Amino acid sequence: MDTPPLRYLSAADVLTAMPDVEERLSLAETTMLALVDDAQMPPKIGVDPAPADSFAHAMPAWMRGSAADASDDLLGVQWVVGFPENARRGSPAITATTIINDAVTGLPLGILDAGGITALRTAAVSGVAISRWGPADPGPVAIIGAGVQARSHLPLVGHLLPGVPVTLYDRDPERAQALAVEIAAGDHGQLGEVSIATDAAAAVEDAALVLTLVSFGPDRQAIPAEAFREDATIVAVDYDMCAPAAVAKKAALFLTDDRDQFLANRTNEQFAGYPEPGAMIGEAIAEGTPRPVGRVLVTHLGAGLADVVFGDAILRIAAARDIGTILER
Repeated sequence: MDTPPLRYLSAADVLTAMPDVEERLSLAETTMLALVDDAQMPPKIGVDPAPADSFAHAMPAWMRGSAADASDDLLGVQWVVGFPENARRGSPAITATTIINDAVTGLPLGILDAGGITALRTAAVSGVAISRWGPADPGPVAIIGAGVQARSHLPLVGHLLPGVPVTLYDRDPERAQALAVEIAAGDHGQLGEVSIATDAAAAVEDAALVLTLVSFGPDRQAIPAEAFREDATIVAVDYDMCAPAAVAKKAALFLTDDRDQFLANRTNEQFAGYPEPGAMIGEAIAEGTPRPVGRVLVTHLGAGLADVVFGDAILRIAAARDIGTILER
């Protein structure tokens, strides 16, 4: 048996080999369904380095394929490290690396700079939720937070809800204004008129769809539950940074990507007072759960399996197109 090559993909290589938006949505749905089948993905394994608020998380994952010899199983790990003080040094505050292994031999096949993977797989999981349990009417959409996740989510929102008006809020007005200019210029897909709200509650009060995408940290940006529309779909990518427990308790449907990971993270500091989710996203897909009358809350914590599923697809495209650098073993 020939030893397969070990390929390194830079951040630019990853984006060049990224599947198109429809394929990303399909990969995200495959991941959500696998999490309720027989995939293995333990809650995040983490350590806390010395610098304040820093973290390092490992997310190993394995997914069974259809071949009897395991040749199409997926195996890998996502390694995410966050050092908030890097922003003052001019370095990225969060870095990520995905390693893809051969599921038959265990040999590493790819080392991928995973910043782009994390951003776009997160948006794709949100897209699966929006496409199935999104608002009954097409808009408007409120985006809370104008950083990397907003930029990865907006093209997907435009794909699913073309022409929808967007209301932005970020506690840094200049950052919100910069993103508004990009949206108006058409840099983020088929979106409609964009406006900037003066506070988060004002941003969500008329929004049929709310995406909360703020940075993690000790300073929560909680939005009162009564500020949201009674029929809003709320997709929380930032844990409970914006959506307090009252939103989850009053939701007609409360979903999460992975129940075990949610429960492991439900502490006195995170998800305090939250009920157990009604179902995992994959369970609701498999059961054909319709959108109920009332609010829907979808909280997804970031499934390392999604990074492996996306990383495998990207690595296959890169190999077919000869993208990246072959490393010596």
